[in-house]
Amino acid sequence: MGILSAIVFVPLAGALAVLVVPEKKRNVIQAISVMASLVSLALSVWLLARFDVSVAGVQFAEKTGWIPLFNVHYFLGVDGLSILLVALTTLLSFLAVVASLHIELRIREYFFWFLLLETGMLGVFLSLDFFLFYVFWEVMLVPMYFLVGIWGGPKKEYAAIKFFLYTLFGSVFILLGMLGLYFASDPHTFDMIELAGQASRFAFGFQIAAFLAFYLGFAIKIPAFPFHTWLPLAHVEAPTAVSVLLAGVLLKMGVYGLLRISYPILPQATRWFLFPLLIIAVINIVYGAFCAMAQKDMKRMVAYSSINHMGYCLLGMVAVAGSNAAAGLSGAVFQMVTHGLITGSLFLLVGVIYDRAHTRNIDDFGGLGSRLPVFTALMTVQAMASLGLPGLAGFISEFLCFLGAFGTAAYRVFVVVAVIGIVVTAAFLLKLIKDVFLGKFNEKWAGLTDMNARELIAVVPLVILTVYLGLQPHVALRMMEATVSQIAMIFKAG
Repeated sequence: MGILSAIVFVPLAGALAVLVVPEKKRNVIQAISVMASLVSLALSVWLLARFDVSVAGVQFAEKTGWIPLFNVHYFLGVDGLSILLVALTTLLSFLAVVASLHIELRIREYFFWFLLLETGMLGVFLSLDFFLFYVFWEVMLVPMYFLVGIWGGPKKEYAAIKFFLYTLFGSVFILLGMLGLYFASDPHTFDMIELAGQASRFAFGFQIAAFLAFYLGFAIKIPAFPFHTWLPLAHVEAPTAVSVLLAGVLLKMGVYGLLRISYPILPQATRWFLFPLLIIAVINIVYGAFCAMAQKDMKRMVAYSSINHMGYCLLGMVAVAGSNAAAGLSGAVFQMVTHGLITGSLFLLVGVIYDRAHTRNIDDFGGLGSRLPVFTALMTVQAMASLGLPGLAGFISEFLCFLGAFGTAAYRVFVVVAVIGIVVTAAFLLKLIKDVFLGKFNEKWAGLTDMNARELIAVVPLVILTVYLGLQPHVALRMMEATVSQIAMIFKAG
């Protein structure tokens, strides 16, 4: 078994092992789950250390025949587009497992579905055969449905069904687009590398139709306006650890799908759709920020801020039309990583206060900074990172997205409009800090305790990485530089 297969399937092995352990052996179930996610994380760190940043193409490839009759292969590989997302997925999965150790309801089933979800997510980022990609894409649906539907909040069943139906609807279009590419290719193939090599032979009309099909599937996951309505409800009803993966990893798959599939395989259609993508990006940024500002529920506020932040990814992606293409694409990929770190930690921190106070309403608090100094410090740092404070990771990724889009003269007015989103984001996050942590202490919460060891283990690594990547962004940016430059050259050559 190669390193990539091990990263993908160690969590699956852990999930199957959990199933054979009696429900009453809680500690054994927890230990297996922690170890499975930890091993996958350790392997991804090993992969990071041996990744050659000078190579634009696929590394550590594993390819073997799977269904020869239809030219389907088991094909895994990693490049600058996916390496950091694999590391992010394994890190957030491990920390989310740690954050889930307090779960008491049907814990064997919980950790089975959780580890199966991790396998699906990793498979999506590492698959280079479209058929295999689609299998892993669909694998994620079922675990998320049960994790929200069983362990979620009061409206958990409705939230789970809405998430499932939205994603399934999008998956149908991805399937149609995938079949279209298969039959349009010669020889017929699902190999993403080969399909990209045949891009010039796909007719413009076919590319438009295929791009639309893929966009409908991927836009729901991003989520791009107006396909965003499932997200706030799913986040509010999902357990804390599931919200971490939903925001930190699953939302990235829509942007990743566009960059992995639509951009290199359908470049003519991509170029044609750049202006509509720009409009949607600006709507996401501004509308998402204003929606977040209107919220009183902290978790719903962070959920709407994700719509805003994923808009920055789209903004960076439209940069391929201009002179700063590599900067914009680097910003889009880096934004996926920094958003995962920042928003993942914010959801964990909101979960900390909810576990104690059983409310997330901002108006119920006040003056918590005097009683919960550690929680206040961590929450403040990550809120500042989310609003794009220089010196923290969020600033670098957002700056690159704006820099890239500004390289196209025709886009500059829209980029200026998008800046409104930054101002509004700063406003609602600063107001959150003021209302929850400053001012007079609400004596109702006199019994609240600060963060415990389990919570600190789950959150502190994300805070450290947020600060580190804000001060040393080149560590991450050089991992993606060669691959991003190669994608940019596709459009420069065209």
